[in-house]
Amino acid sequence: MNDTKSLAHTSWNCKYHIVFAPKYRRKIFYGEHKAEIGKILRELCEWKGVNIIEAEVCPDHIHMLVEIPPKESVSGFMGFLKGKSSILIHERHGNLKYKYGNRSFWCRGYYVDTVGKNAKKISEYIQNQLKEDQLHDQLTLKEYADPFTGSK
Repeated sequence: MNDTKSLAHTSWNCKYHIVFAPKYRRKIFYGEHKAEIGKILRELCEWKGVNIIEAEVCPDHIHMLVEIPPKESVSGFMGFLKGKSSILIHERHGNLKYKYGNRSFWCRGYYVDTVGKNAKKISEYIQNQLKEDQLHDQLTLKEYADPFTGSK
């Protein structure tokens, strides 16, 4: 499988695993907001010529496996993606502005990792991330013993 792309004088294969979250890890990605925010992110990636290989919108964060051309820096792309998406989200959903502050929807930071030859494994990880999060949430529910009676 040849993943190499080319520009005028460049051959490249730049894939990145990116994770970012809304401010305060609010669980906003439920129901209609999940589909709408995914649509906005796809639209913005098309504007910059970034190919989304795999993406998953989890309840409180987003995983993306993307191909970013070498003419675009990862930090420049993330600044564009988070800034423009925040503006578009607040324009299309005016009520979110009052809940989540004026034009500040995303956390300041993000996680990025180069993929290299592990693209298939990371793609599988992103596909299964939502299931793993749900399973982890179920496993972390603990029934605490009452310290005064000694019973559960």
